[in-house]
Amino acid sequence: MKRIGVTGHRTIPSEALGHVREGLRALLASHEGPLEALSSLADGADQLFADIALERGADLTVVIPSGDYEETFDDADALAGYRRLRLRATQEVRMAFPRSTDEAYYAAGTWIADSCDRLVAVWDGLPARGHGGTAEIVAYARALGKPVTVIWREGVARD
Repeated sequence: MKRIGVTGHRTIPSEALGHVREGLRALLASHEGPLEALSSLADGADQLFADIALERGADLTVVIPSGDYEETFDDADALAGYRRLRLRATQEVRMAFPRSTDEAYYAAGTWIADSCDRLVAVWDGLPARGHGGTAEIVAYARALGKPVTVIWREGVARD
């Protein structure tokens, strides 16, 4: 079974969303045979990736950074998306952090990078805004020699 993990921004500008969605669909459709998708189900890229992977028939492994992770969702729709996707997961991995911290997010991101065959990054190419951010997880995966596919619409800036 091929394992594809995701890292990416929580906010995807509307000008990039269609491009990102199509890029994720194309990437997942290009793999033959059984797929396992690894995601922390954060708002934005993580949930979009998980939805598309499930549409394609992939198994979903959810990587939960901390015991209070649900409390970090400020948006009711994002929390509902997290809960809906979590219920569809075939496997759940919990990091041993009681609170959501940058260390917890880094641990979840590196677990995904360590465990996947390919990492897809919904990433604008800019430095991470905090420890455990997308750029840091991409650098970690590349240091491991993992293939990384970056999906972003050129010329679109993130807020």
